[in-house]
Amino acid sequence: MNANRDKAKGTAYLVGAGPGRADLITVRGAEILGRADCIIYDKLANPALLRFARADAEIIHVPKRAGKGSFTQEQVSKVLIEKASAGGTVVRLKGGDPCMFGRCAEEAALLADAGIDFEIVPGITAAVAAADYTGILLTSRDYSSQVAFVTGHEAEGERESNIDWAVLAKFEGTIAFYMGMGNLGLIAERLIEDGRSENTPVAVIADATLPSQRVVRAPLAKINRVCSEEKIQPPAIVVIGWAADSDPRLDWVARLPLFGKSVVVTRDSRGNGESAAKIIAKGGNPIEFATMTIKPLTDTNRFSETLTRLNEYDWMVFTSGNGVAVFFDALHNLGRDARALGSAKIAAIGSETAAKLDRYGIKADFVPSVFTGRELGDQLLKLTDVQNSKVLLLRSEIASDELMDVLQQGGAEVENVAVYTVTPVKGKSEWLTEQIGRGRVQWLTFASPSSARMFFEQISGEIVSSSSVKIASIGPVTSKQLQDLGISVDVTAEEHTIDGLLAAIEGTHA
Repeated sequence: MNANRDKAKGTAYLVGAGPGRADLITVRGAEILGRADCIIYDKLANPALLRFARADAEIIHVPKRAGKGSFTQEQVSKVLIEKASAGGTVVRLKGGDPCMFGRCAEEAALLADAGIDFEIVPGITAAVAAADYTGILLTSRDYSSQVAFVTGHEAEGERESNIDWAVLAKFEGTIAFYMGMGNLGLIAERLIEDGRSENTPVAVIADATLPSQRVVRAPLAKINRVCSEEKIQPPAIVVIGWAADSDPRLDWVARLPLFGKSVVVTRDSRGNGESAAKIIAKGGNPIEFATMTIKPLTDTNRFSETLTRLNEYDWMVFTSGNGVAVFFDALHNLGRDARALGSAKIAAIGSETAAKLDRYGIKADFVPSVFTGRELGDQLLKLTDVQNSKVLLLRSEIASDELMDVLQQGGAEVENVAVYTVTPVKGKSEWLTEQIGRGRVQWLTFASPSSARMFFEQISGEIVSSSSVKIASIGPVTSKQLQDLGISVDVTAEEHTIDGLLAAIEGTHA
């Protein structure tokens, strides 16, 4: 970068957002997002990438599409120059690779003219990612040692273009068209006119790398009609050539256990995000429908007084990951850390709660073999040092009394302190009801009795019961709550964790 430039101005980063999945951004791209003062992103950049941003970062959405709220390229460039000229770190987040059929050259030139330092951060381009995620490999020793990347916008509504159709029709490698869906019929027509066989294999890959990924195959002469019948919408990559006639064994994504299934998660926003990541990893399409929000109760006198006496307890028991997060967040805000726990032993209701403790540097001393409150109490009492000991329960305000009763009946002195509660939130119930009614949702998942109650306060149980959607519960307590609500449970997880819940769904093959 030029050391003689005006240091009052900021630095602009033209960052490739990658092909779709948020975790496919480069390490450098994520790093820059994490320290940006301002992020300007377009419609091809996955909004989930904003999780890398600072909480105080300015976020500006600049979709370039028809209709209200759209931005022209000139308007986008104006925003970029204004924000970068004002100082700080500005990110222009662009789908795929910033230099592949984007307007990177124009934006970089404008930054240079304005005397603003900039860096171009590469990203995984859509055609390469689409190939990797479908097994439609663009190059191979068997069928293609060359590949051409072409923009479908060049042909838009015009017979004249910068594409040499005669050369392209005779090209013996793989052709990958970007932004070609709107002109797919014209593309096929021009190639056939210039000598390409009507029977040339074509594959159209929509929503590459996302859970909604779809692949449509047809000969060149029929691909436009087939895509229309299948209602394929942009963004999509069009692959023309023998690569499109790929070995189906290489389509690893289609073999993932939840591929093609839409799964509704009904926890709080943070919990839904964690569940959604697991569903995506299994090839499913997560639909996040928050039913509740977590409200800490750590600003109460009761909690503050309890913190002064932590050294009095023999055992501390956490019955959820939420309780762990809220408790240690409160410690952090008070300038304290895990040393405040003193010599007390720690029990966790299950493996997920234990894993959350581990993030704070705490190894649980005890985790029951069955992840329920009753089993936690029964198994904990079998440890000789628990009877007649002082036990502190740190959990939800609305947790049942079962665990406390079991421990007290077994001779433990129990103190129950609520560190959080849950309050209902309203989701997009009309939209979700419509999706369920149309058969577009395969599974509803419930990770607690609270999520079940709060979900069916918004969504009609009758509509759910009369649809094809299936119900998955994390454990017997949640299943009982669903049954009390008149909802039939199709599967209950044997291991009462989110991983166990998803494994139960996989086991149904439905």
